[in-house]
Amino acid sequence: MKFLVLALFVAGAYGCGVPTFPPVLSRVVGGHDVRPHSWPWQISLQYNSAGDWRHTCGGTLISDQWVLTAAHCISSGREYRVALGKHNLLETENGSVFVGTSNIIVHEDWNSFFIRNDIALIKLESSVNFSDTVTASCLPEAGFVLPNNESCYITGWGRLFTGGPIADILQQVLLPVVDYPTCSQSDWWGSQVKETMVCAGGDGVVAGCNGDSGGPLNCLNAAGVWEVHGIVSFGSGLGCNYPKKPTVFTRVSSYIDWISSKIVAY
Repeated sequence: MKFLVLALFVAGAYGCGVPTFPPVLSRVVGGHDVRPHSWPWQISLQYNSAGDWRHTCGGTLISDQWVLTAAHCISSGREYRVALGKHNLLETENGSVFVGTSNIIVHEDWNSFFIRNDIALIKLESSVNFSDTVTASCLPEAGFVLPNNESCYITGWGRLFTGGPIADILQQVLLPVVDYPTCSQSDWWGSQVKETMVCAGGDGVVAGCNGDSGGPLNCLNAAGVWEVHGIVSFGSGLGCNYPKKPTVFTRVSSYIDWISSKIVAY
């Protein structure tokens, strides 16, 4: 019931998970520039550095006042803002909105050493109006597990390659899901990956990278609606696109009750 209430809350004149400008879903080898505003729930989490706002992580708008991101993206003592409706981070763009934060809730069982429960919620200091450039993503059904090789997309402004520059223009890349029995094999991620996580990629060619953290794994459901199934959590220290080391995401469907309870409480 809590999930139903949240789903109804985010749906309105602009239904959740339905962009005005649908993404171009070509099967690409590497990441490429997205169609402008085709992922309107993608946000840039930015921090204040001596008066300059700098991108640090991605995130997903899940209602008119709440953003989903990774716990490891949050540092105590930093001032954050959320940039919505952005395409090119270096340009002033029509339809973009910058909103401060009123509350940041990091999962109480977040463990930075073992990378467990890597999830956080950000409450915006004011509600945003949905538009062609700013819309919420839908949440998946609680407990839903993506099938092996499901076609999902990672989006973000992370590094274009290992050690490379941060992207100015939002990027997207197809990352097929790797099921838990495969991803937990010893020559993949082994015991480091848990069933509360989603693995995607691992072909040694495409992957998430630094700066993509906190951003969404976007998957299209049977009804043709986009859902955020993952939060970019970690990758291999050997490189962003190391073979058999797929990008690992926090599995959103494992935390639906937690998300709902925090939104109700705050």
